[in-house]
Amino acid sequence: MNQTRKSPVIRPGPGQVWNQSSSSTSNSNSNSNSGSGSIYVLPRNQSVQEEKSSIFGAIARVLTCSGNIAHVAEDDPQPPSIQYSSRASLRSSRKLNHSSSSTPSKASDGPQGTAELSFEDISKATGNFSASNIIGQGGFGIVYKGTLKNGSIVAVKRAKKDNFERGTPVEFRNEIQTLSKIEHLNLVRFYGYIEHGEDRMILVEYVSNGTLREHLDGKCGSGLEIGERLDIMIDVAHAITYLHTYTDLPIIHRDIKSSNILITDKLRAKVADFGFARISVEDPGATHISTQVKGTAGYLDPEYLSTYQLTDRSDVYSFGVLLVEMVTGRLPIEINKAPNEKLTTKWALQRLKGGEVVLAMDPKLRRNPAALMVVEKVLKLARQCLAPTRQLRPSMKRCAEILWRVRKDYHEYNEVMEAANHSVQVPPQMAARKNRIEFFGIEESTNQRFQSA
Repeated sequence: MNQTRKSPVIRPGPGQVWNQSSSSTSNSNSNSNSGSGSIYVLPRNQSVQEEKSSIFGAIARVLTCSGNIAHVAEDDPQPPSIQYSSRASLRSSRKLNHSSSSTPSKASDGPQGTAELSFEDISKATGNFSASNIIGQGGFGIVYKGTLKNGSIVAVKRAKKDNFERGTPVEFRNEIQTLSKIEHLNLVRFYGYIEHGEDRMILVEYVSNGTLREHLDGKCGSGLEIGERLDIMIDVAHAITYLHTYTDLPIIHRDIKSSNILITDKLRAKVADFGFARISVEDPGATHISTQVKGTAGYLDPEYLSTYQLTDRSDVYSFGVLLVEMVTGRLPIEINKAPNEKLTTKWALQRLKGGEVVLAMDPKLRRNPAALMVVEKVLKLARQCLAPTRQLRPSMKRCAEILWRVRKDYHEYNEVMEAANHSVQVPPQMAARKNRIEFFGIEESTNQRFQSA
């Protein structure tokens, strides 16, 4: 499917100003005169395109949230074989009663205590969209924390009204269409959406522990160690693998970045923000989608940027940038660094090539042989993901398998070292001297001795 090329829509990276707006237009015919907004929950066994009438028009039907949004169980990680549930098993078989009147209808098998939701309910849940309940902000709009009547907590993504003419309704529609088709442990859950006059809101799972970028910056948590970062890498790889391989039609996220990775209380990852997501065409012979460029500066696949040809390997490139970001702690573009360090991926891969992996490590990470081994292997995988052409990049499933192996080696290395430490007790002074020589190249002599500050 070929389209006329349009100017790229690129979200600015952190700390940058990118003065460019979307040229996309929306065909939404929402009725701004409607008296009250309603929340709609899309059945997962019915695609948005199959609706006879537009879901973005003046819709009087009201469906209720029937998922248990108060609690989402976090299962154990996937096994190394990267097995996923079949597509059919991920679709809900429940049917929601439809009503043509303005009276809310009830879910046929909703959990006890589920309340019908309206715009007024969401307004009340967020304290009338109080600034104290703001938990995030992005290209789509502002994200609020909302507490419903039954105590359930949700995240409410409210589109900026002044962005409507610049394509926000398109992102709104994209996110709904994508979220209604997916269900995975490492993806944020979708509960419904609201259209109320000029208001556009999406209700999704509330993840309470900030974003990956906030953790890397030290704004959240107490610092991520290399093992925790490895778990997060694998979670993200699982999520993208699911989107590319295990949905009815492959989904390309197009905006994989650290600020779109939400971290749970157990330090596991959930991928969010599907405003730029693109569902692939049904043609099995299609090799790419010709489309307008969208994404975030620093994470964009240069081949996609130059050819306007989107493939799943564009997500792989962004994932490679994310891997480098996670082991270095740096932003993809560091505008305040020296010229040879401004592009973090280029700088880190030069350190890898020169055998100076320790210099590329995030200063917050502990230096030990196991951590150095992980950083080196992750940077080697990132180098494959960042290959200049899509044919040279691995699939996301392959990335997940490699990271599983790295984590296995990391745990085995730690177990061996722990067993060795228990069997041979090294005097503290000897151990410290060995570490200074092994990691920092500091050797003592009769003329000079190392003294800690």
